[in-house]
Amino acid sequence: MNLNKDLYRAHLVLLTDLYQLTMAQGFWKKGIAERNAVFHLYFRNPVFKGGYAISCGLQYAVDWLENFHFEPDDLDYLSSLRNPDGTALLDRDFLQHLGNLKFTCDVDAIEEGRVVFPQEPLVRVRGPILQAQLVETFLLNAINFQTLIATKAARICYAAKGDPVLEFGLRRAQGIDGGLSASRASYVGGCVATSNVLAGKIFEIPVRGTHAHSWVMAFASETEAFEAFAASHPGNAVFLVDTYNTLKGVERAIEVGHKLRAKGYDLAGIRLDSGDLAYLSIEARRILDEAGFENTSIAASNDLDEYLIKSLKEQGARINIWGVGTNLVSASDQPALGGVYKLTAFQNEKGEWEHKVKLSEQAGKINIPGVLQVKRFSDGKTILGDMIFDENMGFGLPATIIDPADFTKRKEILPQWDSEDLLVPVFRAGKCVYQRPALDEIKRRARNELALLHPTIKRFENPHNYPVGLEENLFQTRADMVLKMKKN
Repeated sequence: MNLNKDLYRAHLVLLTDLYQLTMAQGFWKKGIAERNAVFHLYFRNPVFKGGYAISCGLQYAVDWLENFHFEPDDLDYLSSLRNPDGTALLDRDFLQHLGNLKFTCDVDAIEEGRVVFPQEPLVRVRGPILQAQLVETFLLNAINFQTLIATKAARICYAAKGDPVLEFGLRRAQGIDGGLSASRASYVGGCVATSNVLAGKIFEIPVRGTHAHSWVMAFASETEAFEAFAASHPGNAVFLVDTYNTLKGVERAIEVGHKLRAKGYDLAGIRLDSGDLAYLSIEARRILDEAGFENTSIAASNDLDEYLIKSLKEQGARINIWGVGTNLVSASDQPALGGVYKLTAFQNEKGEWEHKVKLSEQAGKINIPGVLQVKRFSDGKTILGDMIFDENMGFGLPATIIDPADFTKRKEILPQWDSEDLLVPVFRAGKCVYQRPALDEIKRRARNELALLHPTIKRFENPHNYPVGLEENLFQTRADMVLKMKKN
């Protein structure tokens, strides 16, 4: 396989689940393919048992939707698919319909870098049900993963308390796309650089890195290894000091540091990758300071995450640069966001909108019906609550929002509060109307959004629940629908 030619194509319309195509054919055969529907993409449960998430991945979705079409070779492949009885899975006339298909839906979405919460629509798709169904899988694939990783990065950076965090996860990422997407999302979430050179090129993210243990092991002595690296990269002299004996490695780094100074350079830093990071960093800082290298940074790696960084900070570790890999790019403690894409409204034969709701024994799995929007309220300094409402129903202020999973949890919304709609237009009638922001702008937005969150929402243990609720009339509409359906 030629990866560049056969896998990473300009369009990836077949990056979907087969049942999207079988349902699409069913809609087409039934004669309802052009009937309008509304779908919403959202996640149900708190991410990492925390108090917030960072939206990410929208630009991947925008690029895919702009290139949405079926090429002749896509249709050739689909024509080869067979049912268990050997007959063609997809009809020839239906495949011809796909070949002529143009994307004409309206899409609204919460912009990347915003803080978001369970049950809130991150994306709303409105248009012919065949098209709106076909885009489900890619939207979930793009937004689920990057939102997860951006959130993980934000948590890690929060634990680092302003120290720079470097993303070093490519070698442990889930494949090429997993590595690239994770680097991008980590940068949005707060990391200052990546080791991923291709991500640096594609996304214009700063890249960082020096040497590994193999560099030191390739020389007769640790000192010789440091001297050789300093000669090769005098302006990037950061030495990995734990190949043999960490504290002796620090002393050897200092020896080479003095030689660097004689040539007009300096010892930029040392890196610790094993052992008791708190103790070793404290001792390394003492040795460096006593030798006159007060400005030499101490970087650390070794399976770090937000909890270990928080613990090291509490132990007085003298680390001021954090390299985080595996636990960031794999989101090891929660490897999936769990986002879903649900039908919430559908036009009947008369062209009238009907609310749609899916029942479940679990209250959290009952979707919110309607054509939804999210309005965020604030006092200018702190965000105070989010209201999920139906655009066709509207609302007045003051109002009360009700937790969709617990009717006893309510919050009053006051008229004097500032407010904004979070879902913004992205596509209208299939045409992109969204001005894509630069990645650095998205990163700044995430930082600013996090600053608006109360500290109790950002803590790792038992975070405070940010108020998200349904507008009262929408809550009652859903409750009435659920009760009616359960009686049938």
